[in-house]
Amino acid sequence: MRRSRFTEAEIVGVLKEADAGARIGELCRRVGIAETTFYRWRKRYGGLEVDQAKKLKSVEEENRRLKRLVADQALNIQVLKDALGKEW
Repeated sequence: MRRSRFTEAEIVGVLKEADAGARIGELCRRVGIAETTFYRWRKRYGGLEVDQAKKLKSVEEENRRLKRLVADQALNIQVLKDALGKEW
């Protein structure tokens, strides 16, 4: 997965600046992002504090790792069932 060039703290800072009344177009130009990126950030991180955003990212990473683990286990079970044939 591609790594973002902005940290959670920077993203939350940009969102708070927009909430404080900064014009979104000017803010996006100054930060160097597209408006669609801003709205995606707002949908994902809107209303969060910096520590909550970091926690969200770590939980999402753990969830991704666990899903991969479950998929590997399901594949192993299927291979074992196929190897044993029609005994099951």
